Amino acid sequence: MSPRRQRIDLATLTGVRSGKTSYYRAYVRSDERMQHAVRAMDSISRALVRTVEGPRGLLEEVVRAAAAHLNAEWTVLALSDGHLRGARPRFLASDAHGDITVDEDDLPTPVKLELESIRAGHTRPVIEKNGWIRVPMTLEGRTVGSLVAQHRLQVDPEPGDLSVLRILANQAAVSLHTSEQYQAGLALHRRAQHLYDEATAQARNLADRTAELRQVEERLLLAHQRELIDGERHRIARELHDSVTQYVLSAGMAVEIARGEAEALGRPGSSILARLATAKKLSQDAVEQLRRAIYALHQPHRDTVSTLPELLHEVAHQHKPHLQVQLRVEGDVIRLPNDADHEIARTVGEALFNVATHAQATRAIVRLRYRPDQMTVSVADDGEGDPTDLSRKLRLERATMVDGRHRGLVNMESRIADLGGSLAFRRARLGGVRVEMRIPLPLTLTPPGLVTELVGDPVDEHRDTDQLEA
Repeated sequence: MSPRRQRIDLATLTGVRSGKTSYYRAYVRSDERMQHAVRAMDSISRALVRTVEGPRGLLEEVVRAAAAHLNAEWTVLALSDGHLRGARPRFLASDAHGDITVDEDDLPTPVKLELESIRAGHTRPVIEKNGWIRVPMTLEGRTVGSLVAQHRLQVDPEPGDLSVLRILANQAAVSLHTSEQYQAGLALHRRAQHLYDEATAQARNLADRTAELRQVEERLLLAHQRELIDGERHRIARELHDSVTQYVLSAGMAVEIARGEAEALGRPGSSILARLATAKKLSQDAVEQLRRAIYALHQPHRDTVSTLPELLHEVAHQHKPHLQVQLRVEGDVIRLPNDADHEIARTVGEALFNVATHAQATRAIVRLRYRPDQMTVSVADDGEGDPTDLSRKLRLERATMVDGRHRGLVNMESRIADLGGSLAFRRARLGGVRVEMRIPLPLTLTPPGLVTELVGDPVDEHRDTDQLEA
């Protein structure tokens, strides 16, 4: 191969052109430029894999690589106004020491002028005599900004240097575009999160409003039921007062007249007088019981009563004129269906009525105890009742139901059995009887007929808790 052909091939491979027979000096300089370019590309490759830092880290590496490649006094990478509006940062500048800044106040006047020129859209590639080199940043065929540097090379930059800067600038353009997309996605995510939070808050608000509406609906239904019940209670009270009580009073007066006539006949010690005296006493007791029933029927019901403790408090309040009643509630209140609450309250009311009427009691304790698997309701009194006798009467009534007396015991047992519970009679610490109702939780309605627990006189398991508070 001829020497001239060898020179052409060498120039093609190295980019070195010389009229001399020796290429060494030009080759060395070209090799140094190549090494600078390789180091610039290497710094970019390292920045590309540092994804955690985001686009800012890559942009800083671009500026540093350009500054190192040109040994620049100042290097500026900036976007033109109107391009990549959401990209951040809009510009970066590096001084001779490699320090990065994004504050315009830190820039000297010539660098500020270059920054303003880039923002104004002056982005054509140029190499000026005063040392400034400018290359455009392009993205999809359009210019979006520039990379400029004030080099301190001993010789003028070559076209290869512009190629290196162009590669760096275009890589920065891609990174800034990615930054814009990231910011847009972040804004969209924040908007979506904001909408989700609003929807969640509205859902909670709707749930609260729905719960409030349900409570209002329950109270309206309860108020309507109470209105109907109160009307019926007042009607029954009037019937008892105007008819039954008058008949019993008339019967008592007739008995008293008959007793007076018998005494006038001169037979003071006869059995007839004793029987008439007993009839008079029974009529007086009947009138007293009728008056108590009329008083209880006339007591107003509160529309706010909804839970079992509130119902029991109202039941206890109705018996206060004739019986000192104390209510105790233990554990967290568990809401039951309204029918169940009322059935239990009616059973307690029946027990208190029996206490006030038959047990000659003056005090009573109603205890409501909530447990995770069971609810216990008890009525203890200080009267003269006997649990064994009550159990016997209940067995007899359940088996025969002859004359309807003590029908209240069967009603109590039936209500609790329908709720899946059991009824028991025990000796109370107060001295009388404790009627104990045990109902399993969660509540499951079962057909009546559950065998009732009949207890005579066992040791009271609540011996320390049935005492009235001082």
